[in-house]
Amino acid sequence: MKLDILAIAVHPDDVELGCAGTLLMEKKNGKKTGVVDLTRGELGTRGTPELRAEEAARAAQILQLDVRENLGMADGFFRNDEAHQRHLIRAIRKYRPEIVLANALEDRHPDHGRAGHLISDACFLSGLRKVETVDNDGLPQEHWRPKYIFHFIQDRYAHPSFVYDITPVFEDKLQSIRAYSSQFHSAGYTADEPQTYISTPEFLNAIIGRHQMYGKMIGTAYAEGFITEKMIGIRDFGSLVQMDT
Repeated sequence: MKLDILAIAVHPDDVELGCAGTLLMEKKNGKKTGVVDLTRGELGTRGTPELRAEEAARAAQILQLDVRENLGMADGFFRNDEAHQRHLIRAIRKYRPEIVLANALEDRHPDHGRAGHLISDACFLSGLRKVETVDNDGLPQEHWRPKYIFHFIQDRYAHPSFVYDITPVFEDKLQSIRAYSSQFHSAGYTADEPQTYISTPEFLNAIIGRHQMYGKMIGTAYAEGFITEKMIGIRDFGSLVQMDT
C-alpha cells in the first residue's frame, strides 16, 4: 500500500502526542496515512507491551489510519546502525510515503532523539539504488526516498519551522491520546502502578497548552509544530496561511 503520509516514531503514543492532528487533517484532505512504531514500548513503567498494542489499535481507529505496523525493535536499546537502518528502510520502501513525520532530533527521552536521527538516515539511504533490501516474500524492493521529513516537537520546547492548524480535529487528537489509558491520566485505569512523568493530569494540560501556543502564532485555536532540516519552497504567496489578520 502506497501512503501519502507516514508517521514513524519510537514508542506507541509518540505519534498521538506529536502529530495526530496533522494525520487527521490530512485524512480529511483525502490522503492515505499510516504509522510505523519502532518499538513496543516494553520498558514503560506502566502497562504491558500487550496492553500498549491494544491501545495503539484503538488509537489507530480514532486516527482513521490506513495501516499501523510495529517493527519490534528493542525499546531503549535500539541503535542507529546498519541493521536497524535496513529494517526501517524495508518499511519505507513498502509504504513509499511522500512525507514522513518523525520523532524530534533532540528531546528529554534519549530514545526520541536517537530515533529521529535513525529515521532521517534511513529515509536518505532508502533512496539509494545500491542499498538492496527484500520484502516479506523475499522479492527485491525498489529504492524510494520521501520528499520531506518533518520532525514533530515532543517534550522539550523548540521553535517550529512551521505550524499546522489542527483546530477542527483537536478533540479527536485528545481522544487518540486518551486511548492510552495505561500511560496518561485516566480515572478508568485502576492498576496499582507508580505515577510517572506523563501519567499526571498536569502533563496532558501542558500538551494542550503547547498546542494553544502554536495556534496563537497563526491566530487559530490549536496547532502542531514541526521542524524541517530541508528548506521549504513555495510557488505563490497564496500557499501561506496566516489567520491573525
